[in-house]
Amino acid sequence: MFLTISTTGNQERPATDLGFLLHKHPERAQAFSTSHGTAHVLYPEASAERCTAALLLEVDPVALVRRGKGKGRGGAPDSALAQYVNDRPYAASSLLAVALAKVFKTALHGVCQAMPERAAAPLPLRVEVPALPARGGAGLVRALFEPLGWETVEAEPVALDAEFPEWGDSRYVRLVLEGELRLADALNHLYVLLPVLDDAKHYWVAPDEVDKLLRAGDGWLAGHPERQLITARYLSRRWGLAREAAERLELVRLAEAEGVDVDEVDNAVDETTDTEERPVPLAERRREAILAALDAAGAARVLDLGCGQGQLVQALLKDARYTEIVGVDVSVRALTVATRRLRLDRMGERQAARVKLVQGSLAYTDKRLTGYDAAVLSEVIEHLDLPRLPALAYAVFGSARPRTVLVTTPNVEYNVRWESLPAGHVRHGDHRFEWTREEFRGWAAEVARTYGYGVGFTPVGPDDPEVGPPTQMAVFTRDDDPRPPDATPTAETSAVDTQARDPQAHDAQARDTQSHDTPADGTPTGETSKEATA
Repeated sequence: MFLTISTTGNQERPATDLGFLLHKHPERAQAFSTSHGTAHVLYPEASAERCTAALLLEVDPVALVRRGKGKGRGGAPDSALAQYVNDRPYAASSLLAVALAKVFKTALHGVCQAMPERAAAPLPLRVEVPALPARGGAGLVRALFEPLGWETVEAEPVALDAEFPEWGDSRYVRLVLEGELRLADALNHLYVLLPVLDDAKHYWVAPDEVDKLLRAGDGWLAGHPERQLITARYLSRRWGLAREAAERLELVRLAEAEGVDVDEVDNAVDETTDTEERPVPLAERRREAILAALDAAGAARVLDLGCGQGQLVQALLKDARYTEIVGVDVSVRALTVATRRLRLDRMGERQAARVKLVQGSLAYTDKRLTGYDAAVLSEVIEHLDLPRLPALAYAVFGSARPRTVLVTTPNVEYNVRWESLPAGHVRHGDHRFEWTREEFRGWAAEVARTYGYGVGFTPVGPDDPEVGPPTQMAVFTRDDDPRPPDATPTAETSAVDTQARDPQAHDAQARDTQSHDTPADGTPTGETSKEATA
């Protein structure tokens, strides 16, 4: 099993710098023990103009068989071609990928203390793998490597027997890659894609393989057009792990699209506090108001948009009239908590058929959300930046278009009743704004007019004669025509001019305020962090 990495240079920037980057001296041949044999590193050529490092893995067939007994530990079909005679010692596979990670571990992470600037800069690289198993043929090899920035991707099929060309080609190719890339990127491409092309692993795929895949795929896997195939094959089609990897990669893609860190997108669960919602009266009243409105609408198929940790989904499941319940959230952590709360893994088949949790962002249209009777956005809109509200309105009212939409949000006028809440501060650190009753009604009326809905308003919680209720709810009812009006999401769609809103609602300092407060009458609130779905 053989692989070479070559680069070129000159007297000012000699090619032998490759030895520093790989942490292997060009004048020495080194050997490293692995679980299935010995890995050798040597330099067939080393000059200022050209330098080539070779990795040769000498596989012990006996060790391979002994360690491969039992399903999942080398028991893949390719490892069982025969007890001691198979292609593992000769064809690049997960064995070579593991050796690559062990021998070039520091280079794989892009670390070189001697030459940090060289490690961070692209190099003219040429990678050759004489025998690479490729399930999918040369076309798949090109489809996997070409989107990664390689200028040349050659995948020459290896004939079954050169003396008998009529037998056709084998499933092996000779791979040549050329291009200017960081050495660390090139090594990570090989580490992930060698076992993907072989479509087999010689070891049991444990849950930590997801972390390995995301670590090696950082910066390129989330946007790769063959991401689904790579994920499935790398994780040996363990669909639970593949699903987890897909969800985490989707978070990375959304974060990159928004230009923010992943933690800013996946922020529904505060890891410093208890993730379980406390049974507080206002939260219960809010759910009661939502359930009453859904009952009045005669809804059977319901969307919980920004479902967070699944409290409303859990309440809906207790009522048999709701035949289909879909919880949507952008946060993987929140959906994981919701899954545990609902005990989906222990739920009966008929009950499980009624509920589904999906990952998605409400700032984008989603065909999966069309055709439902009702949608609920409970304590969601205040977690979005004001310029994103038109996109959410279009995605929900213009694209998904359920017959009924329920929207609840805090009433900022009621904040003066919270004794522990400083004046001018919002109830939760992640609230981008909190509206007065007039502002909320203005926004709701404009959305209803734009997208062909009627709208009414319901107080939630004690309705104070001076400042109104702590929570306000809008009930949107679609006109008979299910087709959306000719409306597109623009920054001008919002009914209330952002300049006219209370400027303290945008104060960054206000976002650090916590929401678990007690009003003047001593009744605890039910404010919990909802997922910022933008």
